[in-house]
Amino acid sequence: MLVLTRKVDECITIGEDVVIKVLGVEGSQVKLGIDAPQNVRVLRQEVYEKIRDENIRAARRHASAFVKAAGLFKTEDRAKRGILP
Repeated sequence: MLVLTRKVDECITIGEDVVIKVLGVEGSQVKLGIDAPQNVRVLRQEVYEKIRDENIRAARRHASAFVKAAGLFKTEDRAKRGILP
């Protein structure tokens, strides 16, 4: 992990097109401005974690449906159902 010290109005550049600027400091809070292209997703960590966790829950919910659907393509199952001649 890179650790940097910046003052208000100083910036950090990530890659060639992401700039993070310290806009202000009040007590224990730091206000940051982030300039990034629209195709770069910028999220607060807690929002990112909620999205990730919901995606995992959704995938697990539908996993049994995928397993059931995969069973339809097995030769012996298709033969039992009269799908194969």
